[in-house]
Amino acid sequence: MARPLSYTQISLYQACPLSYKLQYIDGLRPKDKWYFSFGSTLHLCAEYLFKVKVPPPPSLEALLDFYEAKWLSQGYESAEEEAKYRAYGREILTRFWEIHHPAFRMPLAVEHLFYIDVEGVKLRGYIDRVDKLESGGLSIVDYKSSQNLFTVDDLSQDLQLTLYQLAVQQIWQLPVERLTLYHLRSNTPCSCGPREPAQLEAARRLVLTVAENIARGEFPAVENQYCPCDFPEYCPYYRHQYLAAGPGPVKQGVLPGLVAAEAVEEYVALQSEIKELESRLDELRQVIIDFCQAEGINRVFGEEHAVTYKMTEKTGFDEEAVRALLEPVGLWPQVLGLDPARLRQLLNDEGVAGDIRNRIQALKQVVATFPRLSVRKLTKEE
Repeated sequence: MARPLSYTQISLYQACPLSYKLQYIDGLRPKDKWYFSFGSTLHLCAEYLFKVKVPPPPSLEALLDFYEAKWLSQGYESAEEEAKYRAYGREILTRFWEIHHPAFRMPLAVEHLFYIDVEGVKLRGYIDRVDKLESGGLSIVDYKSSQNLFTVDDLSQDLQLTLYQLAVQQIWQLPVERLTLYHLRSNTPCSCGPREPAQLEAARRLVLTVAENIARGEFPAVENQYCPCDFPEYCPYYRHQYLAAGPGPVKQGVLPGLVAAEAVEEYVALQSEIKELESRLDELRQVIIDFCQAEGINRVFGEEHAVTYKMTEKTGFDEEAVRALLEPVGLWPQVLGLDPARLRQLLNDEGVAGDIRNRIQALKQVVATFPRLSVRKLTKEE
């Protein structure tokens, strides 16, 4: 039986299927990151404040004591960095308490674990908070400890909120009326209305597609903004660095006279030279063209070679005119919106009436002109 999918797994598979495999199938553990520790601690404290059986919520002193007891130290690069964020977290939670304590209302659910079925695929997750509004509808709140405040696009495209709406509506059978990303660092709720049916259906399709790809064993490496990840030695885009750094001789194919690493540097150097030569070639080409146009001549002679200048015409067809001709006789679909290759095929098709082919040819017109240079070596006589 396939394991349940979560938003985290789906988003990781979208970013890089290979990274998903390394973590969730091969069981590799990513390195600890301070921002994960910091965010997890703040989430635990938000849960502690709201997850009470009866009001009132905990006092500020109790909240900060809980914060100190639950502080996660993993991932910080120094004691100074950890102390800075520890103090910053106290500031965030103090403001969080000041905002939510006076007008405290019991949520419908806090850190709610759900399992739902999406056409045979199990979807699981934890929803930070679900509130029941005075209208009778539901509000979903997801805490985020990221650095930047959310944009309108962040809200409208956030897959996690979309999946949470699917789950909440299936669990409580009540309409979701508000979706909120709560920015913990600034204590700012950023809210929008619920997802439309089309967006919910697209999310369902995504869950099924990811599940199908995983079941088929499709785990290609995909480069993204987070590369390299914690497992570069397994990635085809970075593994070569680890082959070269390993013990013993480098086991890689040898190009003619060059190992691959040397070939890379020469390849880049030659690419740079080619760009410089192409740039100079374009400059000289324009000098010759300008001279021929200014003097009204078509050939310029050097000591050993001559360059001939000629204006070349590119012909084509006006799409509307061809369509007006072919549509009434049912031939327009054969050229697929004026595909040049299809049109040539039609012109050579003896099954098409000759007058139609002749009339198409008559529609040919010059669509562009451009200068062309050709080179020849001079003979001794010349």
